[in-house]
Amino acid sequence: MKTMMKALLASAVMMAGCGSATADDHGNLSIDLSTPEGAVLAGRKVACSTIEGKDVIFHWEGEAYSRRTGERDKHLFDVEGMNVRSCTSVSDPDRGEGWKLVSREILLYLDKDTGEVLKTWENPWTGEDVEVFHVANDPVNFGNYTKGRDGKPATSSIRIDGDKWFQTTTFPLYYPNPLGGDYQPEVGGTYHATEMFNFMGSVEDLMDADKDTAEAWIGWVRMSDWLPWMRMAGRDGVIYFHTSGRKIDSFDALSERMRGEIATNYPEYTTAPPDDDPRRNMTSWKHYKQIMEARKAE
Repeated sequence: MKTMMKALLASAVMMAGCGSATADDHGNLSIDLSTPEGAVLAGRKVACSTIEGKDVIFHWEGEAYSRRTGERDKHLFDVEGMNVRSCTSVSDPDRGEGWKLVSREILLYLDKDTGEVLKTWENPWTGEDVEVFHVANDPVNFGNYTKGRDGKPATSSIRIDGDKWFQTTTFPLYYPNPLGGDYQPEVGGTYHATEMFNFMGSVEDLMDADKDTAEAWIGWVRMSDWLPWMRMAGRDGVIYFHTSGRKIDSFDALSERMRGEIATNYPEYTTAPPDDDPRRNMTSWKHYKQIMEARKAE
């Protein structure tokens, strides 16, 4: 088994390019984070697996709060999420060797007192009972290559502290809102959010040639405009999420609540999308619009 896993890691090293791993006196492979190829390989072990097309699942839980000028933050509801993904090796004439990740993700909105999956929610500012639309984004895909979009060699944002590694990634988002009109630069309404991720784990585990995927613990924070189904009608303020979780061993390790929701409402979310998935990424705002447009057409 150990020999086979070393061969798999060595194969992944070759796919990512030379110089991404080194061997000690006993022939044990270790990833060299100072090289573009090592950065890409480490990123793959954190994000998914070095085994082509193997499904990997992340799971997280947390809380959602409001932030409005002149009032205390409100605990609106709790959340539980999952993402199932897989990776395959790819090559690009401009960006070099790398990997493509394909995934689907769910975020459930939960009653903050009972933990039950919300079907409706009472808006504390309007008193209206609104229908809850959970996040079901399919797909959420991206790639990672030995060269960035700017043509510069890839670098790793992983930092080593003793026997632990840490990675912090921030995505400030500002783009035309799919629910907005044609004149957002003039009158506002542009989608504005920030996604903040922390990943961490064991250095020994990340570098272990016997493992095709690295154990990873995660923290996810998101700050954004009000969710469309909240029907806030332009009121000032934002919603923020604060969660934590980890990469889990299998689909069966998900909570009974999440597995039940997937079985009932999202049966395709037991596996990642096909490796050659050509679709554009889905967002919760796009998904909401699709549902509303379909209802209007009925």
